Amino acid sequence: MGGLFLGIDVGTGGVRACAIDAEAGIRGFASAALPAPRVDGDAVDQTPELWWTATVAAVRKLGETVDLREIARVAVDGTSGTLLLIDASGRPCSPGLMYNDARARHEAARVAAIAPAESGAHGASSALAKLLFLLDHGYVGDARHAVHQADWIAGRLTGCHGFSDENNALKLGYDPVARDWPSWLEQLGVRYDLLPQVLVPGTPIADIDPGIARTLGLPPSAQVAAGTTDGVAAFVATRADQPGDAVTSLGTTLVVKQLATQPIFAASQGVYSHRLGERWLAGGASNSGGAALLMHFTADEMERLTPQVKPDEPTGLDYYPLPKPGERFPIADPALAARITPRPAEDCRFFQGLLEGIASVEALAYRQLARLGAPGLRRVIGIGGGARNDAWTKIRHRVLGVPVSIAEQTEASYGAALLAMNGGPP
Repeated sequence: MGGLFLGIDVGTGGVRACAIDAEAGIRGFASAALPAPRVDGDAVDQTPELWWTATVAAVRKLGETVDLREIARVAVDGTSGTLLLIDASGRPCSPGLMYNDARARHEAARVAAIAPAESGAHGASSALAKLLFLLDHGYVGDARHAVHQADWIAGRLTGCHGFSDENNALKLGYDPVARDWPSWLEQLGVRYDLLPQVLVPGTPIADIDPGIARTLGLPPSAQVAAGTTDGVAAFVATRADQPGDAVTSLGTTLVVKQLATQPIFAASQGVYSHRLGERWLAGGASNSGGAALLMHFTADEMERLTPQVKPDEPTGLDYYPLPKPGERFPIADPALAARITPRPAEDCRFFQGLLEGIASVEALAYRQLARLGAPGLRRVIGIGGGARNDAWTKIRHRVLGVPVSIAEQTEASYGAALLAMNGGPP
C-alpha cells in the first residue's frame, strides 16, 4: 500500500501524531498538550473528551506540514489499562479511569481469587478491576461497550465502537494464548456483551467517518486499524523485529522486553507476554536502574564522572544496585538488600562499579527470560535516559556479549504508524 501512514499516541501529558511514508521514513511529528488528570487519593481519572480534543488538535497541527490527503491508514495507541464505558453511539457513560487509577482494590481482590496467576488482569490498576468497579458503582446506565483509551479514539474516528486489540485487552482479562475471553470472567459477573471484539494490532477496523475525515483533513478512503498500548508501540518503534531481539529501558527502573516465539509467564516475578501477531513480547522489570544511581550521585555528577569511566577495564566490583530493599525480577525477593560494598575511595571507580552492576542485573534478567523459554539473545536496543551514556553502552556490550545499540526512534506514535503501515505487528 502506498501513500502515508498516521500514528496517534494518546499519552499522559498529551497526544502526539506521526506521519510516515511507505519506506517508514518520518514525514512529520506534531503534538497537543493534555491537562493533568483529576487525582483524589487512589482515584485518577480524566474526561475522555479531552483526549479527542487533543487528538484533533495534534492531527490538524500535523496537517500544517504534511499533506494528510495522502494518509492511507491510521492506528492509535493509548495508555495501558485506561478504561471507560460508552453507549452504542460512543458517548462516554463514565470518566476515563486512568492507567494508574488504583481505587478498585476490593475488585482486584475478587479478580485475584478467580483469575489464573498468569493473567494480565491482576492488580487494582488493571482494566478488569476498573470494569468491575464501574459495574459496582452505578456507571452502567446506557453503557454498551467497555473500551480502552485507544479503542475509544479509533471509534471516534470511524463511528464503529466496541473494538479493541490483543495488547490493550490483556489487562481486561483477555487470554492471548486462546485468543478469546476466558470463561472464568463469568464467575466475576462480567457482562460479555460489554466486552470489546478483539483484533490483532494493525488489523483494519473500518474506513474513517466522512465527517471526521473532513474535520481532520484526511481522505475518506483512509482506513483505521486496531491499535495497541503505548508500551508496545514504543517497542515497535525501535524496529526490533526478530526473535531474540530485545529492548532495555534504562530509566528510573530497568525494564527488559524480548521478542519470543512462545508466551512466557512467571507471575511471581511480574513476567508476562503481549501477543504480537504470531510472536510474543515477553518482559520484566527490575527495581535496579537510574533510581539506584541517584542514591549516590546527582545527574550532574554522573555527567562529570562518565568521561573517567574505562569500559574495557572491569573494576571487579560485584554490585547489585537497588534504591531500597526489595526486588521483583530477575530475583524475586521482597527483602533483597542492595549489594554495593566494598566502596572504593575513587568516585569514578565506584560509579563505574554501579554501572557494571546494573549491566549485570540486565544480563541476569535476559538469562532468566531464557530459562523461562525465551530464545537466545540476538541484540539489545537501548532506550531511556541511561541508553544515551556511551560508556555505559560499551559496558553493557561487554557484559551482555551481544551487539548493543541506541534506538534511533522510540516515539510511540512512530510505532503506531508502523503498525498502520504494516497492517500488523513486525
